[in-house]
Amino acid sequence: MNLKATDTANSVLANPKSVAGGQWLVLIAAFLGWMFDGLEMGIFPLVARPALQDMMQSAGGVGGDQFVGLWMGRITALFLVGAACGGLTFGWLGDRIGRVRSMALSILTYSVFTGLCYFAREPWHLGGLRFIAAFGMGGEWSLGVALVMETWSAKRRPLLAGVIGAAANVGFVLIAVLGVYFKVTQNSWRWVMLAGAAPALLTFLIQLFVPESERWKESAKQGTARPVREIFSSGLVKNTLLSIAFASIALVGTWGSVQWLPLWADQLTGGAMPQAKANTQILSGLGAVTGCMLGGMFGGGIGRRPAFCALCLLSLLLCGFLFRGVSEYGTLFLGMVFLVGGVTAAFYGWFPLYLPELFPTRVRATGQGVSYNSGRILAAVGALTQGQLVSHYGGSYAQAGAVITLIYLLGMLLIWFAPETRGKPLPE
Repeated sequence: MNLKATDTANSVLANPKSVAGGQWLVLIAAFLGWMFDGLEMGIFPLVARPALQDMMQSAGGVGGDQFVGLWMGRITALFLVGAACGGLTFGWLGDRIGRVRSMALSILTYSVFTGLCYFAREPWHLGGLRFIAAFGMGGEWSLGVALVMETWSAKRRPLLAGVIGAAANVGFVLIAVLGVYFKVTQNSWRWVMLAGAAPALLTFLIQLFVPESERWKESAKQGTARPVREIFSSGLVKNTLLSIAFASIALVGTWGSVQWLPLWADQLTGGAMPQAKANTQILSGLGAVTGCMLGGMFGGGIGRRPAFCALCLLSLLLCGFLFRGVSEYGTLFLGMVFLVGGVTAAFYGWFPLYLPELFPTRVRATGQGVSYNSGRILAAVGALTQGQLVSHYGGSYAQAGAVITLIYLLGMLLIWFAPETRGKPLPE
């Protein structure tokens, strides 16, 4: 590494008055990329029940919520596995050809294949297209986080981690707001999927205007990186495996239970209030935006390890109350949805702060991508388990969610085996 160049870059980044237009472009591009990623993720919980009911009708109309729950679990699992594969592939590309070009490719992938869901006629069609769309989504997160954290100063990282973490949930809320004004039914769900192709336009703007990471450029001059091999080498394998575990715990909690809240709301209202799904998703998303913003600052304030442990405890308690203590759609349900959405999403403000601090520049995108998205593979198991539990409990999303969210107990233990990185610079 060219230490003189690195010291100069760090000096410039540490001076608030020197924040250049390129840094703001990096932040805006990463925010929009992850926001649209969240929009794409939020589409399926909104359309899943009417879409699968539509397909169930064409297949003979047998199965009810057990059919919906089973296919929701399968498609969610495919989505998560696709995201894990994308995190590895695009993370590797980001370390080899640069953050910016790889990020543009990832956004293009998830946009196009979400739009193609318009043409799905069978549940497995949706599953296949969601798998490929997730391939792009999985890559965007690690690339955007690496680009922002390598461009901005260390003291701004807790705030920016929260901003980036919140971006996906802004998208999640936006698609839910659309669901309020555009009733998602068995006859209209396809148009929502088609709208998911819009973020493809962002890729051209990124290619034209967003500057590449200077840290990555300096690192690339030192020779060809072998990021996959290095993150599993003796020096980094502990950090990699712990990061996978932390991501798995947060993602299992989200994808194994919280993502099913709109379906549960639809069930509680007997499908008679199409806006119930959207209202649930809006409040969950607003809570998540708040939680993400606070998650990064929480980790920056009290330390990375105490923050993660506290978030696991709060998630365990609030999810337990929601799934075990609420049985009707109403004010209490919606209030708890907001709180649960906030605390379970706060992890996604913590991850952009902590994961970049565990990997050096030459392998940062790959390390983050593999860690975060390998967590999605285990979350896929959680989603499949949730689908089976819903079926086992006779279509009860609440009983299944109460079981799945016990995963947070594991997080409260494992975090104390990880390094504390508060106050330390990004490793070069």
